[in-house]
Amino acid sequence: MPPKKSSGRGQRDLRVKVKSARGRKLSSTRWLERQLNDPYVKRARADGYRGRAAYKILELDDKYGFLVPGARVVDLGCAPGGWCQVAVRRVNALGEAPDKKIGTVLGIDLQEVEPIAGAEVYQLDFMEDGADDKIKGWLGGQADVVMSDMAASSSGHKQTDHLRIIALCEAAAELAFDVLEEGGTFVAKVLAGGAEGSLQQELKKRFAKVANVKPPASRSDSSEKFVVATGFRG
Repeated sequence: MPPKKSSGRGQRDLRVKVKSARGRKLSSTRWLERQLNDPYVKRARADGYRGRAAYKILELDDKYGFLVPGARVVDLGCAPGGWCQVAVRRVNALGEAPDKKIGTVLGIDLQEVEPIAGAEVYQLDFMEDGADDKIKGWLGGQADVVMSDMAASSSGHKQTDHLRIIALCEAAAELAFDVLEEGGTFVAKVLAGGAEGSLQQELKKRFAKVANVKPPASRSDSSEKFVVATGFRG
């Protein structure tokens, strides 16, 4: 039996509202209120993920299918670890599916990251000389997936922030070109314009398919997108 319609009177607003506090900026109050009302934040807590960003890589993998059992994955800028957690489950890094191949997940970050079950986490600047050789040494070979959810610190200037994120994406791509196995996948955060100019052209040369997409878990007011390049040509 369908529920009766209500006039709306006496209904309670179920959104959490945060009162301003002394010393807290209005922008901080708005951010906190958005976090408390974000369904992905609530799902992350329930599912044991370290942040809502985990659902971005879940949704991208649901669409493109690159995190397969047995895959060797490198997560650049992995803190706090949500993407690694997803990768561990999907590539069977813990061997929980005995009938499937066991994968490997490497998490790389400038800062120290809390241990992640099933992943090997290293504190490393991936842009330093020899970083690619270290990564291949830890993997024991080439990678099947290089992924990055990195973002440069916001300057408040849209064009500057866009250039910084593209620079990070370019650096991640350069590392991917060296460590990826033929047929591999590169996934990285960009902004609304996508992976632009010379980077877009280079990716199209190196990969069979290149897409710029916004997964549902990306907030509607966010300008972020992700480049997904599949079928590395080597």
